[in-house]
Amino acid sequence: MTLAPRPLHPGQPSALVVLPDGVGARNMLLGSFRPAARGRLALQVLQAIPTDAQERYAALEDDAIVWAPYTVYRDHWRLFMLRNTLNYAHMFSIDTWAMRCLRVLPIRGRWKGRLAAMTARTIGRAVAAAGGVGIVERRLAAEVERLPDVAAYRDLLVQLRPAVLLSSNHRPYGLLPLVLAARSLNIPTATCIFSWDNLTSKGRIAAPFDHYFVWSDLMRRELQQFYPEIPADRIHITGAPQFDPHADRSLLLSREDFCARIGADPSRPIICYSSGEPNNSPEDQDHVALLLQLIRDGRIQGQPQVVLRPTPTVEGHRFNAVRTRYPELIYSRPRWQTARGSDWSQMLPLADDISLLVNLAHHSAVNVSVASTMTLDFAIHGTPIVNVAFDLSNPPPFRYPLWDYYYQFEHYRPVVDTGAALFSRNMDELAAHVNACLDNRHLHDVNHRRLLEIELGVPVGESSRRIVETLRQIAGAAHSHAEERTAMEATA
Repeated sequence: MTLAPRPLHPGQPSALVVLPDGVGARNMLLGSFRPAARGRLALQVLQAIPTDAQERYAALEDDAIVWAPYTVYRDHWRLFMLRNTLNYAHMFSIDTWAMRCLRVLPIRGRWKGRLAAMTARTIGRAVAAAGGVGIVERRLAAEVERLPDVAAYRDLLVQLRPAVLLSSNHRPYGLLPLVLAARSLNIPTATCIFSWDNLTSKGRIAAPFDHYFVWSDLMRRELQQFYPEIPADRIHITGAPQFDPHADRSLLLSREDFCARIGADPSRPIICYSSGEPNNSPEDQDHVALLLQLIRDGRIQGQPQVVLRPTPTVEGHRFNAVRTRYPELIYSRPRWQTARGSDWSQMLPLADDISLLVNLAHHSAVNVSVASTMTLDFAIHGTPIVNVAFDLSNPPPFRYPLWDYYYQFEHYRPVVDTGAALFSRNMDELAAHVNACLDNRHLHDVNHRRLLEIELGVPVGESSRRIVETLRQIAGAAHSHAEERTAMEATA
């Protein structure tokens, strides 16, 4: 069946943008993507925003966006086993250092789920050894094809008639029924590779998309290496839309106004500690406490103040003891809304969090973190970066010492190789490195530029526009093919 796209506005192809999580909502609704699309694309949004939170996005209706619900199919054991077997088979087949480390981590949860996941890991290893990744992938697609969700999505797509479909994330398993439905209607599909580590450390891409939007030439090469079946002309370098707001000078506040907003002293330098998720950075609370104690002891000079920005996707309870012991710590919780009863993917950003992050990266004197994506946010603003590369517990949480673990992951090697950060291997180096950054804000300017050229590929601020133009090209090509098919059918 061929579906002719229905233009919502004259001269504008329609794009169905799928937002399966809050990060996608941030990148595509609250950043520069909507302004870039205005007058160029008619937007339809398939979203997972909980009903009780949709009023926070009510102002977006001014753009005449067509909204539709994104749903995740009800899982059962056969699909769970196939999906997890495929992910493990992919990780054993690709076998990067990051994948080797992550696939042996303890499996948590209830005993039935743990047993099923461990079984999938064992089968996945055998599948990879036999070169059977493609077989499992096709079997999973065949099983999902039978779900009623595919027919429901097909009906929705017939109603919406988009010219192209774009998912903001390539990983959620709930995307497969939607992509299969779109394929059956000859609607071209595309996805953004979610983050810089996903290709080298995560499982299989969730669905067989037609087009892939990558950050850079580096990410393009990784995608071609791990998925050689993807044609080169289906991989598009579009940059990373999540960083576009850093180029928006209108978001910047004066130092006095920003410090008043977070409760900081504008006359003292700011050290921002960017925290990760507990499973990924389990010692963050201890590293923050150590940083604060080094300041109290006078080993870090200049009377800096520490601002802690925890990850948006979890509550910050693990920092309660640190905040009690060090009341001088400024706790700057990201402006995200917790959707009650939902998992982390349905936590929703608020518009003012974008301004909060931009100003934090701009006004801080130093950023401290453990191998964080926030390294790129701060590098954009030329803010010096110190990466904590030592453990405080013995044995270390990840079996390997922290330096041998995260800082050897493939996606983070460019940070190490370009010298875009200082890597503290012990407490003394942490104090010395922070002092060096406080003494010279321009310590890593050249190295930051080298890192950003490697990782982002497109100038900051241009990614959303590049995505819009690429979607228009894909939609135009699909329209031409549809006309050709119609003409051939008419003459047959």
